[in-house]
Amino acid sequence: MPLADALTTERAGEPELPLTVTRISPEARRAAQRVLASGWVTTGRETALFEREFAAHVGAAHAVAVSSCTAALELALRALRVPTGGTVLIPAVTFCGAAQAVLHAGLRPVLVDVDPHTAMPTPATVARAARVCGCPHVMMVLHYAGAPAPVAELAEAARLPLTHVVEDAAHAVGTSVGDRPVGSLSRATCFSFHATKNLPIGEGGMVTTDDPHLADRIRRARFHGMSADAFRQNLPDGGWRYTVEEAGLKANMTDIQAAIGRAQLRHLDDWQQRRHAAAGQYAAGLESVPGVRPLEVTTLGRHAHHLYVVRVLEEEYGIGRDQLIERLGERGIGTSVHFIPLHHMPYFRRLAITPPGGLPGADALLPQLMSLPLHPFLTERAVDRICAELARIAPRRPAGLGTLLSRTARPRTAWAGQYSEGP
Repeated sequence: MPLADALTTERAGEPELPLTVTRISPEARRAAQRVLASGWVTTGRETALFEREFAAHVGAAHAVAVSSCTAALELALRALRVPTGGTVLIPAVTFCGAAQAVLHAGLRPVLVDVDPHTAMPTPATVARAARVCGCPHVMMVLHYAGAPAPVAELAEAARLPLTHVVEDAAHAVGTSVGDRPVGSLSRATCFSFHATKNLPIGEGGMVTTDDPHLADRIRRARFHGMSADAFRQNLPDGGWRYTVEEAGLKANMTDIQAAIGRAQLRHLDDWQQRRHAAAGQYAAGLESVPGVRPLEVTTLGRHAHHLYVVRVLEEEYGIGRDQLIERLGERGIGTSVHFIPLHHMPYFRRLAITPPGGLPGADALLPQLMSLPLHPFLTERAVDRICAELARIAPRRPAGLGTLLSRTARPRTAWAGQYSEGP
């Protein structure tokens, strides 16, 4: 539908458009029922099968299913056996759970600034943060919103080998960097199966790795560090003996979750195609809306389109992000902000290391960030309606003013130069 036509569409009776929609497929519901009837509902055969199938899907040698992506990050960091108090480079713009995982592992976050045009760290900001702590022990790389992050370049900037990189792939089921799927690029990659994610189960996570020793450490650690889990102990020849040699958590995935995940995985490619189509439609529809700019993607590869994030440039659009969110909400359109930078939260401000001079990129980005609805069941009509509302809400400007503002806007390279030198 052309934007002009969409603008005149009668809104009365239009359904609400939430930020995301979770669908559990009929196959997944039947799989859960099968497990419930089996007599064994915690970690067992279904979990082992899900691990094998997911590892094959992302091209990893090993996968370990856990209770959440936050648990996956913590277990991966523990398995690297970093000394207590060791430093971990982490993006300033990330979910708070990632920083909690660092702290729960006994380590200290070092905040890395982001480029406000991509919402992700650059080699320059990584190098700047790395200098603050001398020599970081580990780096956590986030594939923000599903966009590919330049994992190898960022590791080089941090002067770390890929064996000391953990990828936060909570948004990145379906992402590839170049032609390599996320899941086999670094020492450990951590995925989320939260209800809002591209492969929704409800809760759950996965660690993938090509290192069999690391996988074995994580398998033990997810069961309190026990050498034998309950499933093996309950087998006829399993035996009751076990020991504990190191710290662990209670962070296992159940067979019910795994059965749902296996069934949902069969739909993932189709769901990803729908996400790509919706993202392409957004990109086309927003070209004629001044001041609402999709995030830039600077790394070659495949975007998973977990989120569709835009920057609301108040000077060009005419009103600020918060006011726009309120007006979209009045029209039944759900939005969110991903994420509040970590240094804006008192707990992390006290415990994390922030580079001298602060985090100007994250600070500039925060008042602009807005996520628009995106999920596999979003219709073309819905995307047209959202783009039309964004155009409609914008205050009317005298002819030519939008072009003038665009011409006078500061170029991207000018901002980048402010932080690329570092202290």
